[in-house]
Amino acid sequence: MTSTQSTDGARAHARAQAAAATSARPQIPPGVDAVVAQRIPAGGYANIVLGRGTRVRLADPSGTTCAHLFLLRAESPWERLNVADTVKVPWQAYLSNGHPLLSDQGRVLATVLDDSDGHHDTLCGPTTEGRHQLHLAGAKQGLEPRDIGPSIALFRGARVVADGAIEPTGNGPAGATIDLIIHLPVTLLIANAPHPLDDRPTGDLDLLAWLSPADLNTTNTDPEYQRAVDNTEAAWSAAQNSEVPA
Repeated sequence: MTSTQSTDGARAHARAQAAAATSARPQIPPGVDAVVAQRIPAGGYANIVLGRGTRVRLADPSGTTCAHLFLLRAESPWERLNVADTVKVPWQAYLSNGHPLLSDQGRVLATVLDDSDGHHDTLCGPTTEGRHQLHLAGAKQGLEPRDIGPSIALFRGARVVADGAIEPTGNGPAGATIDLIIHLPVTLLIANAPHPLDDRPTGDLDLLAWLSPADLNTTNTDPEYQRAVDNTEAAWSAAQNSEVPA
């Protein structure tokens, strides 16, 4: 073990830690110019500000992770993910391709573009551990616990059964991914923690993000989705037009 009692030893230790962190980054697919490439271990969290037109890919390398996701509008953090509307407006509690993640102002913060997992949960919220991690992630962006509402769990699902009970459905296959496109600049908070109905330890969670504005033209033609997109585009246009030239 490298001693940190001297400046040279401390420098060597820091560089070794940096090298280990770099080696733990997720593999970047060919042709992807990633703006974020991060591996989040069990018990870890992330906080990232992402611009409009960013594509986000979350991956479950081992088929054991659970990602508790929360979004806030970056420039107006009082506008944030509303899980109830995310379920209610599309008439669907289970996430799949084309599903919007809606704010409490009826705007689309993100849309699910592609999902190879199918095991997600919009009903239960996070565990105490997951909520604590989200609070820590938010604090790095100047947010308080009151700013962070119910989150969505990705990769470890739950379903409502015939008698109304909610039952866990476990994880999807190892290597499964879910891709989102960001419609408005957001602060993305994510915690890697067990599901409240499934307390198995979690594995690593991979996070990639790259610019892909063409993906804003989604194929979802549902009228509820289109109204939310219209609200989003109006807000984006107003924000751009209100900027004072330098």
